[in-house]
Amino acid sequence: MALDKPYLDVPGTIIFDADQSRKGYWLNQFCMSLMKAENRARFKADEKAYLDEWPMSEEQKRAVQARDLNWCMRTGGNIYFLAKLGATDGLSFQQMAGSMTGMTEEEYRNMMINGGRAIDGNRYVGEDGDAQEHRQPQGGK
Repeated sequence: MALDKPYLDVPGTIIFDADQSRKGYWLNQFCMSLMKAENRARFKADEKAYLDEWPMSEEQKRAVQARDLNWCMRTGGNIYFLAKLGATDGLSFQQMAGSMTGMTEEEYRNMMINGGRAIDGNRYVGEDGDAQEHRQPQGGK
């Protein structure tokens, strides 16, 4: 029996749930392997050979090689595991987040300092502009 997943209606958001966890298990295990210096060295020396040691899908391997974190997340990657990949490349989490939003690190930092993204159009895919029905508290209040 499939679970109801109302969070799938949030635009541009990939929720790391049980299904994503199963899909990305080996991708995330690969990322965790990068916590060891010898594994980082082996990966940097020959990325394809190191990736081929892991039973990931070819799409996941291509996403890693492209360093496309959004693509990695769509294939089951969890950002906290993917941070190990970024660190292997010498990137800060802020630099990684900027790359995921199409912004430079400075643009991303300034956006966050100024309160983050506007919520308009970012609440629900089916949002009607007002989205009043989505903002009503649950439980009768």
